[in-house]
Amino acid sequence: MESPKLIKIWDLPLRIFHWLLVAGFSAAYLTEDELLTIHVWAGYLVLSLLVFRLFWGFAGNSYARFSNFLCSPARSVAYVKDAVALKAKRYLGHNPAGAAMIVLLIVSLFVTVISGLIVYAADQNLGPLAGLVSPSNEKFWEEAHEIAANLSLLLVIVHVLGVAFESVIHKENLVKAMWNGNKKPADNNPG
Repeated sequence: MESPKLIKIWDLPLRIFHWLLVAGFSAAYLTEDELLTIHVWAGYLVLSLLVFRLFWGFAGNSYARFSNFLCSPARSVAYVKDAVALKAKRYLGHNPAGAAMIVLLIVSLFVTVISGLIVYAADQNLGPLAGLVSPSNEKFWEEAHEIAANLSLLLVIVHVLGVAFESVIHKENLVKAMWNGNKKPADNNPG
């Protein structure tokens, strides 16, 4: 039996964004105060990537566009329930749980980066917010930055577990698909 032809789902800019975001967030999370210069530049990378992703959510291929996959929280919850019951539909692009995760990660990472820029300005009087932030609020923003970074890490862990779970229940390697951009087509595919 001939294997089905693969189709390109994830375009190159989206895949580069994804893996650079993995690298940037990892570098920022692992360096913290000990290697402040690396931490700050990794944060700038993450910020740049987030801005790109917002742009690509409107200008990218159909599977990268927000209009293709954003849905209500109720639909995301219903999808998770179906997935747990092992009866979730397979999507070529992002499924409703993945859509929710994208929104949560973008928001969480933006909060992490913005709070980091505020801390950098308050503590070091450096960065684009230098001179605009009072050092008296530094402790509050340090705490907010740490909470946002840890929430982002938790979301990343849930994302990785979700990708692994989806890979098993739909019998496809989603990590490989995000690397090469290809997935198998499906009949009666909802997305």
